[in-house]
Amino acid sequence: MSKSIFIDIKDHEIATYIFDIKQKGFEILDTRKYPFSGKTDFELNVVGKDFENTYISFPMSALNFRVIDLPFSNKDRIREILPFELDGIILGGVDKVVFDDIIIGSSDNRCQVLAVYVEKAFIRDILEKLKTYNVDPLIITSLELRSILKDFTVERLLSPIRLQDEDRIALAAEEIKKSTINLRRDEFAYTRDIERTKKSLRVTALLFILLIFVLSADLLLKIYFTRNEIASLKGKMRSIYKEFFPEEKNILNEIHQFKSHLKILKEKEDYFIGISPLNILLDLSMIDRTGIVFNELVLDKETLTMRGETSSFSDIQELKNRLGQVFKDVDVSDSRTSIEGKIVFTITAKEKKI
Repeated sequence: MSKSIFIDIKDHEIATYIFDIKQKGFEILDTRKYPFSGKTDFELNVVGKDFENTYISFPMSALNFRVIDLPFSNKDRIREILPFELDGIILGGVDKVVFDDIIIGSSDNRCQVLAVYVEKAFIRDILEKLKTYNVDPLIITSLELRSILKDFTVERLLSPIRLQDEDRIALAAEEIKKSTINLRRDEFAYTRDIERTKKSLRVTALLFILLIFVLSADLLLKIYFTRNEIASLKGKMRSIYKEFFPEEKNILNEIHQFKSHLKILKEKEDYFIGISPLNILLDLSMIDRTGIVFNELVLDKETLTMRGETSSFSDIQELKNRLGQVFKDVDVSDSRTSIEGKIVFTITAKEKKI
């Protein structure tokens, strides 16, 4: 549960109200009272670190007021003009005070402004005393002023006001939700949240830098191990390549050179697997060759070439017919009579593919 404390400074007494502020209202958790002589030697039984926020109310006797008519109602312009309006009517000049403003009436682009100011010395003394309790108020306001503004007249502003404790607690809860004024300005501006934010941003930035460092280190390690693995694979590839091609000395790119060798082997593939010499010889041995002598037999990828001699042309024709039963595209490409009187012939054929 988050708690907020409201320190209500009166003329002769200080009251503290500890709230649990909720969306639909508030719950008062504790109230205490302490004597106050108007000086900063008061004692409180509070510890600031136990509260989410701290608020403080000054009594009417500590505040000063001026009602000023201005020909505009813009808040930013009012804030710019007020120092010059107040400087001539504040003893010691506007640099001695901290002020805030409230628009109490307006008509025809003109407005009445209530300037509320307090001496810097008083604020400084109160804040220094509260600092000893580790209390740093978020807002400096006035409960009596809030009550007067609900039905504002100059006469009420100048008359003493007495509020019951119950009324002061209710007004304090209203001020926590939305303050009437805030005299915590200029050199007394509240900076704890800013410093907390800066610290949070510094921690976030440090964590982000550490994250980048961890990611970078992880990436570098991955790069290092990947490079080592690549070098190891290259070494294995070179070793395997040398086993296949031990005579090759100039090795520049194992993969490229291996592909080149593979391409050459594929081109020669048909020469190794396209010819079956034993099958062809076996087929020839089954054919009747009476009176015929083969002198030469040439086998290549596509064609079987047979050269031989016989005693008559009819033998060549019979051989062609017999070969046609085993081979295809049988053709007598050459036949002639030799000096010895023999018939020399050349027959070509192709193996039948099953």
